[in-house]
Amino acid sequence: MCEKNPLGTQPISKLLLKFAVPSITATLVGSLYNIVDQIFIGQGIGYLGNAATNVSYPFSTICLAIALLLGIGSASRFSLCLGQGDKERAARIAGNGVVLMVLFGVVYLMLGELFLTPLLQLFGSTPDVLPYAQTYAGVTLLGMPFLIVTNGISALIRADGRPTYSMVCMVAGAVINTILDPIFIFTFGWGIFGAALATIVGQILSCIMAVSYLPRFRTIRLTPGCFRGALKGCLPTLFAGSSNSLNQVAITVVQIVLNNSLTYYGASSVYGSDIPLAACGIVMKTNAILISIIVGISQGAQPIIGFNYGAGQYTRVKKTLKLAIGWNLVVSAIGFCMFQFCPAFLLSLFGSGDELYMEFAVLFMRTFLFMALLNGVQLLSSNFFTAIGQAPKGLFLAMTRQIFFLIPLLLLLPLWLGVFGVLLSGPCADFIAFVVSVIMIYKQFARMPAGRQPDEEKTA
Repeated sequence: MCEKNPLGTQPISKLLLKFAVPSITATLVGSLYNIVDQIFIGQGIGYLGNAATNVSYPFSTICLAIALLLGIGSASRFSLCLGQGDKERAARIAGNGVVLMVLFGVVYLMLGELFLTPLLQLFGSTPDVLPYAQTYAGVTLLGMPFLIVTNGISALIRADGRPTYSMVCMVAGAVINTILDPIFIFTFGWGIFGAALATIVGQILSCIMAVSYLPRFRTIRLTPGCFRGALKGCLPTLFAGSSNSLNQVAITVVQIVLNNSLTYYGASSVYGSDIPLAACGIVMKTNAILISIIVGISQGAQPIIGFNYGAGQYTRVKKTLKLAIGWNLVVSAIGFCMFQFCPAFLLSLFGSGDELYMEFAVLFMRTFLFMALLNGVQLLSSNFFTAIGQAPKGLFLAMTRQIFFLIPLLLLLPLWLGVFGVLLSGPCADFIAFVVSVIMIYKQFARMPAGRQPDEEKTA
């Protein structure tokens, strides 16, 4: 099988470039949906509008967690089956995954709309921000089922060897969103409602393009039987996608704790509660651009790692991960320099505020993102273990930075350092998670022989 499939024969650098660039573009586009909205909202409404998009953001991260759970879970199993030569099983996995994406998307929409206001309050909304957040989140939730289906199918499209088409699906929706945002916000005067409406129009277009690919898979043929029994056989897919998904769930939990910590400790500082909340949204969305590139590199490496691990070509597996980490470090170094030396410029793109607002936002960006150079290694390492079928290790690494380290630090450091302790928790958690990831990858490499696949890893 590996002699016929380019994933098992072409140079690693060529393959990673082929798969990573479209994946980076697709994930960047996903982040740009929120960032473009925030830029136009900041320019048209002000920092209360920016704060509203921040407290609404957990809805998007939960949505992405569901998409990764089903998309990466399906794509990881899909790639492993192709590497083992079992195309029929790969087709069933893909079909069942699509059914699960639709079902989960509809349930998520219903629950989100039903508990909208209490959830926004849980996410850290203040009374002044809540009306804006209700409008924005209430509309954008309507697009979440489409976003889940688009991201999930895109992962399968990449695993099928068509990363460029996956990218086009995402880019098309983002272009529509970017065009409609200023028209709906400024020309029609719809404000934050217009920004949310532009977002879901773009998401629907992307979803239509992704679904249209289903009859055109290269490596498999989807039949009606492939879409049956999705719930019965969903556990392996959910397990395979759990590490990537829980990483996003952890990000959501961190966002909620971060928002509430900033409003609580900010209220007792000169900055008040609304300024830290608005600044946090901008800083996290800016960092999301860097994270999107890292995720894109990781997703681009996934089918290469998964196929070659399934085929027993461990040398190619190691080379792929090493090259992906190298690319990640270069990108992270550029991000680090921007965060440390150009924070005011980056923040000004999202609108202006008073002197206190800009002072806190610059401090937030420089402090919280101080370890940006290292934090992508943990994400790549988590996805690596998922790609080789060792979901428990991937799950553990997905939890380290966010749950095991960052949340405890967010709760403890402010007790002594106030609002600055909230900011300092980020780089401390990043460094510890980096050390743990390096140790686990080193041990895994030592256990992977050149030609034989260990029994326990075959069945993982």
